[in-house]
Amino acid sequence: MDGRRRGSGRGTGSGLQANSSAPFPPARRWPTVGLVDHAEARDVAFRCHRVLEPLHSFVYFAPEAEQALTAAGLRPGRMCYFASRAAPMGPVGPGVVAATFYNFNPELVARHIPRAWTLAAPAEILAARLAAADGGLRRVLGEELITSPRLAEAAELARSAASVLSPEGRPLYAGHAELEWPSEPHLVLWHAATLLREYRGDGHIAALVGHGLSGLAALITYTATGKGFVEPVAKATRGWSDEQWAAGVEELREQGLLDADGRLTSEGTVLRQSLEEQTNASATAPWRHLGAEKAARLHELARELARHAVAHGAFPDGIFATARA
Repeated sequence: MDGRRRGSGRGTGSGLQANSSAPFPPARRWPTVGLVDHAEARDVAFRCHRVLEPLHSFVYFAPEAEQALTAAGLRPGRMCYFASRAAPMGPVGPGVVAATFYNFNPELVARHIPRAWTLAAPAEILAARLAAADGGLRRVLGEELITSPRLAEAAELARSAASVLSPEGRPLYAGHAELEWPSEPHLVLWHAATLLREYRGDGHIAALVGHGLSGLAALITYTATGKGFVEPVAKATRGWSDEQWAAGVEELREQGLLDADGRLTSEGTVLRQSLEEQTNASATAPWRHLGAEKAARLHELARELARHAVAHGAFPDGIFATARA
C-alpha cells in the first residue's frame, strides 16, 4: 500500500492509489459466514480498502482543500497536504511527519513543517480540512447521493468497522482516532474511511521497515509495479530529485530487486507481494468485526460511491499509471 495517494496515497508507495483506470476489481464470491479463515479476511481487507480509499484520498486533490486551507492561513501547495494530514498529531516537527508519511523526502517536509503551525493552529487546519471534505464530496457525489439511504448505510457500516481499531504501534491512526466524529453521514463515511486508511497505512509502514525498505526504496519499487503514480508524478509529489531517484534505482538493482530496465525482478515481485500480504494481514480486525455479510454490503455500497466520485472528477487525469503487462 505504499502511497497512504493514494493519492497522496499513504505516501509510502503502497497501493493506496485511486487509479481511475482500474480502482475496482471485478466482483468475486464473498464468504457467506463469519470471516473465520484468515486468508479470506486478508482478501476482504484488501478489497474493502480498494473501494474506501478513493472516498478519503480524493480530498488531497480537491480544489476545495487548498481553498479552505489557504483561507485558514497556510501557503498553497505541499504545505496544505503535510499540515492537514499531520494536524491530528498536533504541532509536530518535520521528523515526525517524514517518519509517519514515510516516502516523502525529509527535505521537502522540512520546507513546510513546522512553519505551517506558525500560520494556522492544528484545530483551525482540521476544521478547514473537514470543510473541504464536505464541499468536495458534495461536488463529486452530488446531493442525491449525499442524502441517499445508501450513503447513510455505508457510513454506519464503515463507522462500525472502524470502532474496533486500536492505536498501538499506529501513530498516524492514533492521532486521527482522537478527533471527534462528524455528524452528517457523508462526513461520517469520510472520517471512517480516513481511520481505516491510516490504520492500514501504519501497518504497511511496519511491513516496509521489517523488510528493510527505506521510504524512497518503497516508492520506487511500488512505482515499478505500475499500480501507483507514474514516475514523474511520484518524484515531483514526494520531493525526490532525478539524481536521488537514480541513486535509489541503482541501489535496488544492486540488491537484485530491479532489473536493468527498472522493472521488478522475480525477487522484487516476491518482495512486493509479501509486503501486501503482511499489510492485509495486519488490517483484518475491522472486517472480522463486521463479518462477511456486512463487509460485502459495505464493499458494494462504497464501490458504487467511489465509482461515481472517480467518474465525476475526484482525481486529476494522468497521475496514476496503468499496470504494465
